[in-house]
Amino acid sequence: MGFPGTWMTQSESVVYRVVPKCACSTIGQIMYYSDHGSFYDGDIHDAEQGLHKWAMEDSQPVITDNVTAHRSYAFTCVRNPYTRILSSFFDKICGIQRNGKRYRGNLVPLLVQKYGIEVGSPEDGFEFDQVKSFRRFLLFARDTIRWRRPMEPDIHWSAMSGHISTFIVNGGRYDHIFWTEMFNEGMQVVLDNIPGANDVVLSEIPRFNESEGHGPKRAHPVEDYFDDLSMHLVYEIYKRDFNLFKYDFENPANKMPIGEIDLDEVHAKLGE
Repeated sequence: MGFPGTWMTQSESVVYRVVPKCACSTIGQIMYYSDHGSFYDGDIHDAEQGLHKWAMEDSQPVITDNVTAHRSYAFTCVRNPYTRILSSFFDKICGIQRNGKRYRGNLVPLLVQKYGIEVGSPEDGFEFDQVKSFRRFLLFARDTIRWRRPMEPDIHWSAMSGHISTFIVNGGRYDHIFWTEMFNEGMQVVLDNIPGANDVVLSEIPRFNESEGHGPKRAHPVEDYFDDLSMHLVYEIYKRDFNLFKYDFENPANKMPIGEIDLDEVHAKLGE
């Protein structure tokens, strides 16, 4: 299976396992900058040079050799499951994508038809009942993850632990896992371990958010979207994420972690 979703600097100074909706655009740009002294001009997900990516065939043997020998510092980044699934809904379901179209073509019509979800449109200013539609989307996300119906789960809402485990199961080991909610502190640890890199001052780095500005703004606080049933569904989908990455399941309003991530526990539980 190899190392899907893995990026590595060309200099092989650092290895990163991408987790969608967890600051991956910003992290990719910082990695690019650390090698080249400039940011990639465009969305880093589109870059086909300047960075090794598992999706590029020529990069696969280089990444495999590095990761299996653990030659470089390896890390990933996680996010509160409540805010991550909300972000996926507003970006991928409600938003218009970079190509000017809806995400995955027929996905939104399917959701409208099968789950009664409304998403609004740029023409009506994205006016719709966000809470009601989001809760119906949660049912759909649960169905894709639990039963793989009416489609396979999408990388943007499948559990973080699933993404992170492939790296471990196939022979990799993480040196660091940090929280999006404490991005500068976590990313600084990574930068301190990148040898010979161009100096990156995190307080001056722009946040690269490829999903911003093409969909509705969230109209309510996070906790308003999650009633008792929604919380139950979120826990059913993301139980391992809450437990391993130390997020607060009991309180959707608290996006901050409530404990320290235990790397040994992560490797033991996700390496099975």
